[in-house]
Amino acid sequence: MEDRILLAHGSGGKLSHSLIEEVFVKSFDDALLARMDDQAVFLSPGAMLAFTTDSYVISPIFFPGGDIGKLAVCGTVNDLAVGGALPVYMSASFIIEEGAPLDDIRRIAGSMAKTARECGVRIVTGDTKVVERGKGDTVFINTSGIGVVRDGVELSPSFIRPGDAIIISGTVGDHGMAILTKRGGLEIPVESDCAPLHILAADILSTGAGVKAMRDPTRGGLATVLNEFADTADCSMHIVETLIPVRDEVRGACEILGFDPLYLANEGKLVLVAERQGTDEILAAMRKNPLGRNAAIIGYAAEGPKKKVILTTAMGNRRIVEKLSGEQLPRIC
Repeated sequence: MEDRILLAHGSGGKLSHSLIEEVFVKSFDDALLARMDDQAVFLSPGAMLAFTTDSYVISPIFFPGGDIGKLAVCGTVNDLAVGGALPVYMSASFIIEEGAPLDDIRRIAGSMAKTARECGVRIVTGDTKVVERGKGDTVFINTSGIGVVRDGVELSPSFIRPGDAIIISGTVGDHGMAILTKRGGLEIPVESDCAPLHILAADILSTGAGVKAMRDPTRGGLATVLNEFADTADCSMHIVETLIPVRDEVRGACEILGFDPLYLANEGKLVLVAERQGTDEILAAMRKNPLGRNAAIIGYAAEGPKKKVILTTAMGNRRIVEKLSGEQLPRIC
């Protein structure tokens, strides 16, 4: 731990995990929190519920494929969906900077409302604060969400066993590269993949095909999620570079700018681990959904080396995919 907060503490990588584990998990000392999932799942009278919260500080607030309002709804819906829940209710709290254009705030609120209606989610409570000019960068949004978990569904990386298949729902790195090129004024036609995943997740779970765990690979990308899986499952994740779908324009931009698509954020993809014998049913269900048409098996869980992610490169070599170290791209979501 550093003695001051760095941008890298918000990257989703090593310092983020250190901050969460050493400060918040220790301070709050709760068994549900200690699982460090994207949502807490608990039994309430009459139903199993999932509860999540998140904050959105993305810059710029309008980007190819979305805006901070759409992102806030999709991010909340997706965190519930990968926990096996049907999203039902949301809160929306705005921290607005003095001098922010009112038309921008209306546009963002309208985008949130439209996305929520499309998801069947009700925004039922919220809050608004205004901070002095120069203290808020136009607008920050905090959300919380509640969903109802499907009967019989229990997901956790702790269920992963050697031989289980690793599946990604589509191309990686689209959101991260869209934000990067927008900020840099680069003429590269990449759009964010920002989208709600609750229907796709429900389609997957409806197969009954032995799904062990699901996550949406946002900050820190696919590499971070797979490292989290490996840590919790106490096994290794073996993936093959040539099997991981990446758009040509994203791959080309990564080569030019020196980024690794495995670490770039996604806002409309999910990665799951499932029993090998059920993968045909899962892939068939995913590919019927527009958000899963490029779904692919990219590797398998293995015995060892434990708590590691191993990549077989296009050249046939093998290397360890470490957790993200430092800040690759701040203010990504």
